[in-house]
Amino acid sequence: MTTTTDRPVQEASQTPPAPGGSPRLSDRGLAVAFISPALLLLLGMSVFPLLWALYLSFTDYSATRDVPANFIGLRNYTDILTSDQVRIRALTTLIYVVGAVTLQTVLGFAIAYLISRRTKGRGALTTLFLVPMMLSPVVVGLFWKFMLDAQFGVINSMLGSLGFGQVEWLTRQRTALFSLIVVDTWQWTPFIMLIALAGLTAVPNYLYEAASIDRASEWFRFRHITLPMVWPLLLIAVMFRAIEAFRLFDLVYILTSGGPGVSTETLSFHVYKVAFLGFNTGTASAYGILMVLVVIVLAQFYLRYLNKLKEG
Repeated sequence: MTTTTDRPVQEASQTPPAPGGSPRLSDRGLAVAFISPALLLLLGMSVFPLLWALYLSFTDYSATRDVPANFIGLRNYTDILTSDQVRIRALTTLIYVVGAVTLQTVLGFAIAYLISRRTKGRGALTTLFLVPMMLSPVVVGLFWKFMLDAQFGVINSMLGSLGFGQVEWLTRQRTALFSLIVVDTWQWTPFIMLIALAGLTAVPNYLYEAASIDRASEWFRFRHITLPMVWPLLLIAVMFRAIEAFRLFDLVYILTSGGPGVSTETLSFHVYKVAFLGFNTGTASAYGILMVLVVIVLAQFYLRYLNKLKEG
């Protein structure tokens, strides 16, 4: 007699989602949903104005004329590239960038090197030197404008107490650009110092210990250990500061307004005058596009040099 046992077989069934339930997004969908608002904001605040300025640079548009913009081709660009005034402003900007960045690099690295050799009070000194960088450029400009005043400034009062005559720091062509370089150096030297200090603290101690065992001189340690290890970081800091100095506007506007004459009128301040005093919006847009192209091209060459230096 045989008996058979029937075992129930459970079949898997797929339950359809409820009619009122919300569909679940995939990981890619969630990523797109979270990134889209920031991406749209970036496009609206950065990319669209750049494209609009590119369009206006090929027109004779003016913000004060109630007439449509006329397409004039490359006339704005040719007028800018063949203008003697632009060459003067470009030379002024070049002198300012080279002078300010050079001073900031030398002083910033020197201060960082001296701070790195201290064992006590390093944090307090670093914080103290970082104070100028934390201030607004407008505040710095007003602060130094009062200090450099020819009649009531603190600088001339100190020079007078030492027996020197008064110096017209901001109203003479020979000293106005130099004063701008000094003010910018005072504010942004801490930026170079901070990056250099980070590089100095990252140098391995065993390199200095090996050099001391070999009785290497202080100059040998600096030349063959310290400087090569910090040099790449210094070059990156120089690139950032050069780009920032190239588009200087606020200090010029507060301290000299481009004067005396046009001796301190940088390219950025000249673009401001063309756009908001002359209301030549198309020409000012062409200025801006050319300045962006100059920064991009020079930055690309500089980055290639950094890559070659890293590979070597």
